[in-house]
Amino acid sequence: MDAVDEERLGRRTPVRRHWVKLAGCVEPAGLARRRVRDALAGRASPDRIDDAVLVASELVGNALRHTVAGPDCMCVEIYRHAAVLRVHDAGRDVSRVRVCSVDTSADRLAEGGLGLLFVRELASGWAVRPTAIGKEVVAVLALGGDELTEREVLLYIPAVRASLTADLHQLDGPHGEFDIRKSTEP
Repeated sequence: MDAVDEERLGRRTPVRRHWVKLAGCVEPAGLARRRVRDALAGRASPDRIDDAVLVASELVGNALRHTVAGPDCMCVEIYRHAAVLRVHDAGRDVSRVRVCSVDTSADRLAEGGLGLLFVRELASGWAVRPTAIGKEVVAVLALGGDELTEREVLLYIPAVRASLTADLHQLDGPHGEFDIRKSTEP
């Protein structure tokens, strides 16, 4: 493997992955904010951590407001240059997940809010995708000072991904964390 391939692989392999089970949690947005702050401590500037905390709060809040059961789980994947936040819920209608503009009427904003507008402004990119048992909303945030290009963002949002909930249920307890580097070493 040459240096270019190794660098590309390094960008696509998470250094750490933090899971948080949100289903049945009394205050899922608060738990998500704390876990994102803890996961990114020492890996990003305080301003970028605040941005990631706000994005996580908005994604979880949207799942609470716009789905019957609320969010199932959240995953924070930390790469060398980016953090990827994934919030999964059982709602299947991905067409309802859209950004309102600041020019949207007050009545429409009261119904939908500005959450995804904040996500769009703070994240390098975001997407919503159906899963086998619902949908996930994914936001990619650069950890350094430079924003990621659209092409770089797509590296962190693969076209096909297994359900977060299925992955989460393989862990013991309500949430977990593991170091990818340690788990893949022989």
